[in-house]
Amino acid sequence: MTFDQTILIIIAVMTAAAAACRLAGFWFMRLIPITPRVEAGLKAIPIAVMIGIIVPPVIKGGIPETVGLIATMAVVKLGANDLIAVLIGMASVAATRALL
Repeated sequence: MTFDQTILIIIAVMTAAAAACRLAGFWFMRLIPITPRVEAGLKAIPIAVMIGIIVPPVIKGGIPETVGLIATMAVVKLGANDLIAVLIGMASVAATRALL
């Protein structure tokens, strides 16, 4: 495997873009008053991200993936850590596949 400077430049540019997006988000959110509606929207983001990641395999998959989606949605809705939700979703897919 050879080292290519182009890859290093691409990684640096992507890192800078991600950092700029985060900083801009913090700066813009400073200007927005946190009303109950805004707070509810911010709290809905994690479940939306999890479902966005999980739905494509569910569409292509079958019963195990659907069980994983439902388990992940339930755990995120209960307010648990997102990492815990992903782990429980993966475990439920594995368990369902083992049982089928």
